Amino acid sequence: MTDTMLAIARTHAPVVAANLGYASSNVEFRKGMADAMPVSDGTADLIISNCVINLAPDKRKVFREMFRVAKAGGRFTISDIIADQPVPQYLVHDSEKWGDCLSGALTLTDYITGIGEAGFLGIHLTKASPWQVIDGIHFFSVTLTGYKLPASSSQSDIRYATLRGPFSRVVDELGTTHLRGIPQPITPDAMCLLSQTPLASHFVLSSEPLWLDQTDDRWTAVYPADAPCTWQGHYAMLAGPFVEASDDDHHVYRRGEPVEICSKTLRVIETDGYAPHFAIINRAGRQVGGDAVTCTPNGSCC
Repeated sequence: MTDTMLAIARTHAPVVAANLGYASSNVEFRKGMADAMPVSDGTADLIISNCVINLAPDKRKVFREMFRVAKAGGRFTISDIIADQPVPQYLVHDSEKWGDCLSGALTLTDYITGIGEAGFLGIHLTKASPWQVIDGIHFFSVTLTGYKLPASSSQSDIRYATLRGPFSRVVDELGTTHLRGIPQPITPDAMCLLSQTPLASHFVLSSEPLWLDQTDDRWTAVYPADAPCTWQGHYAMLAGPFVEASDDDHHVYRRGEPVEICSKTLRVIETDGYAPHFAIINRAGRQVGGDAVTCTPNGSCC
């Protein structure tokens, strides 16, 4: 971003290349800003960023620039600091907190929405971890990946998608609702989307309608334990690759929105089929010592 930074980077590039075993440097440094990249349209296979977009005043402009420079079929993997609620103005205008990558934090909903509005699809969570709590606001680190999908081909034989689970229902980024075990007609664009990681593991794609039930090895479900539960202050945030999803305990998760969950639901979400898609925070300011409670007669706990 500055001439000094560029001079240091260019000076040390040959040294780093040699240390990594390359005969010469294979990197190029260009001076520019994230919201006005000195990069031609459709040329980037992969865009990476580590807690930089958080500092940009106009993050949606950065997202649009990312989409502009990405190749069709390209992707991004970016890490950033996110907040569990909108950051108040007294923090937004705190220059020290800006430098700490806190004041500029978006909510997870706004962050992913901005990326999606730029044109990316298949947006999903790679990693999440707590970062800091200030005045009751939980800041946490997320790593997200998404795709600039290529133009779909109408020559594929795939015409149907059947949700395997473990979600009982999902809504994909194209607005289609899928119910577990029931084949859903899909377009070539949807087929391209559902073929991406990690969506592909949740679906069976077929040329003819394919129904699944619990006797089929491809059906997956994680049911809550039939036992009392406790409330410990945990909240779950769906971070893709779906805009909405439901589990088998009547929870509806909307991408980015915190949902309070009990100990039984936490154990469900910590299983392999669910865990990659959720960021978990604990809003309890102290250790919770409440008694266990019993679920309602219809099976809904939360």
